[in-house]
Amino acid sequence: MNETPRRARVRAPELVGKGGWLNTGGKDYTLADLRGRIVILDFWTFCCINCLHVLDELRELEERHRDTVVIIGVHSPKFVHEADHQAVVDAVERYGVEHPVLDDPELATWKQYAVRAWPTLVVIDPEGYVVAQHAGEGHATALATLVTELEAEHEAKGTLRRGDGPYVAPEPVATHLRFPGKALLLDSGNFLVSDTTRHQLVELAADGETVVRRIGSGERGLADGAAGTARFSEPQGLCPLPDGRIVVADTVNHALRVWDPASGDVATVAGTGAQWMQGSPRSGPARDVALSSPWDVAWWQGRVWIAMAGVHQLWAYDPEAGTVEVAAGTTNEGLVDGPVTEAWFAQPSGLAATADRLWVADSETSAVRWVDTDGTVHTAVGTGLFDFGHRDGAADQALLQHPLAVTALPDGSVAVCDTYNHALRRYDPASGEVTTLATDLREPSDAVLAGDDIVVVESARHRLTRLRLPEEAVQVDAVAHRTQREATEVAPGTLRLDVVFRAPTGQKLDERYGPSTRLLVSSTPPELLAGGAGTGTDLFRELKLDPAVTEGVLHVSAMAASCDDDPANEYPACHVHQQDWGVPVKVVEGGAARLPLILAGLDA
Repeated sequence: MNETPRRARVRAPELVGKGGWLNTGGKDYTLADLRGRIVILDFWTFCCINCLHVLDELRELEERHRDTVVIIGVHSPKFVHEADHQAVVDAVERYGVEHPVLDDPELATWKQYAVRAWPTLVVIDPEGYVVAQHAGEGHATALATLVTELEAEHEAKGTLRRGDGPYVAPEPVATHLRFPGKALLLDSGNFLVSDTTRHQLVELAADGETVVRRIGSGERGLADGAAGTARFSEPQGLCPLPDGRIVVADTVNHALRVWDPASGDVATVAGTGAQWMQGSPRSGPARDVALSSPWDVAWWQGRVWIAMAGVHQLWAYDPEAGTVEVAAGTTNEGLVDGPVTEAWFAQPSGLAATADRLWVADSETSAVRWVDTDGTVHTAVGTGLFDFGHRDGAADQALLQHPLAVTALPDGSVAVCDTYNHALRRYDPASGEVTTLATDLREPSDAVLAGDDIVVVESARHRLTRLRLPEEAVQVDAVAHRTQREATEVAPGTLRLDVVFRAPTGQKLDERYGPSTRLLVSSTPPELLAGGAGTGTDLFRELKLDPAVTEGVLHVSAMAASCDDDPANEYPACHVHQQDWGVPVKVVEGGAARLPLILAGLDA
């Protein structure tokens, strides 16, 4: 596989998207307009935590090569809400995207480039040819090497054009909050809110509007100290410790911070500031163990539980011992119940604790899950990664759309911030029913009880909204959706699965301690695969399809580790490349007998 030429001369398809362009000052662009520049297409969708990781990975490359590289975000929606143009506009601001974005709600450019997974990066050289494609995250080093090579090659050929890029920053908007994430009711009756896009915490008076103080300088970064100089990076979840200090899930810093309301100081208590990757420690001294996009925190059973969205797990921080460890989940993305060591989550983003259970908003499966005190994970609402909608009724039939928060209510039920349905929902374990409490909220991302009211964080309206908990549920028309992607037609019988991975230039597979690759395959429904499911170390697999099942989804998770290939370097830098795919397939006569998925390599 490594003998294949590094670059194939494949002309890049044109960039088209019905939603138009963002961050360009109103101008539309074609590839011809970008000729002479190195173009990196980032196929992303704003629900996807791996896509958000890639946005952060690209920041340094974007700044260092600003005069030669143009990054174009191609927004390719998974959920119905993500096809709403205003939601894309909001997401571009929310996550600090500082490059042009093409809104492609119908996946037109996605199809032209044969993309199969979020995120996918495609590199186009200054002459307009595709030279590389990478799925997943962790490719920043390989991209930087390739960009340097392309700069030298096309500078020598005279085909490199340096200069300012097409990015035009949008006008800032003056609001007290900007895309707030989570909220907490303080003992004083005031509210503490994570002002995510402005990288601050904000204390609001009991009216939910008047600013009492701000914590954090407002500049993205990781710095401890006094409230005016401390720095956060897109903070989210908040929870109080028994001593009155507040734990903050500092999401993009991959860290837990603690704010002391008495002194105003901020300190880091967990995380290294680097993102956890496969092979990293899963437990140990809290400041020595990397975390991955902690999104929410809750105090339960004497520890701070962490919704570790970036690796589809729950972790726990013990403030007395000063340690962290994995508490539930395997890092595989999906919906699997059972013992905490075997359960699968999918981007858990909200937590709420009661005496006997920890509620979890499992956003990518549009599910409400819970962990009991015996260490077993259960699903209350939700069926999997690709089914979502707005439907009330019995929990096994009800549908949500990417919920980000859960709130325990006094009667034992749980309120759900059904974020992409712009609704507040309720699940009652006693009746097994899901109802709707309120609609016409704009991307609700958290809710807290305040007396007889529930105060909702309307993230996309930049405010807190106070609602009276209704005795009667709101009635809505039922809507059901599945992720809309064209199914790959495959032949009945045996299907050859190939995950294409080529170690980036200057690197080789890291086999010092055994196999450096891993492949996990499963399906929905499970009956689709008559053979070939499970885990192995080869990046290829012969799959046997059950002739009685004509369609479904293949779930593929691949990982490969590569290290710098320099014999003189005693301690080479190593890199982990990983990606999950959900590939809809339809079994038809004459369909493909081979399914290639590109983890890292050329567009061949």
